[in-house]
Amino acid sequence: MIKKQQTSDKIAGSLSLACALHCLLMPSFLIVTSGFLSFSIDNELIHLAILLFALPVSIYALVQGLKNHKETPIFILGTFGLLVLIASYYLGEQVLGGTFEKTATLIGSLLVIFAHYRNHQACIELDCDSCHD
Repeated sequence: MIKKQQTSDKIAGSLSLACALHCLLMPSFLIVTSGFLSFSIDNELIHLAILLFALPVSIYALVQGLKNHKETPIFILGTFGLLVLIASYYLGEQVLGGTFEKTATLIGSLLVIFAHYRNHQACIELDCDSCHD
């Protein structure tokens, strides 16, 4: 039986990675496919969708990690990364500028990915029953 802690860390880390990849690769994708696509992809809608999926899973995984491992720095790092992602979405390109918005999104994503990775590693290192088989 797969425990919720490990699964939620993997899903949340993957969603953050998807956010970072989207941020890095979407401009190239739009340039390459501009002659082929007859519709416009709403970039902000994609950001919002990823954020709405990533937030609850990440919060759950970080809270469970804090309860299971008592590693406060991991929790703080992940929470800070989520706050950076939220701020970069809501402030957007109009306030932050395109380059800074992308940079902030990448930094926030990397912080969240790293926090979930450390949460997962702490679970393996401690060999705790509440995390995995």
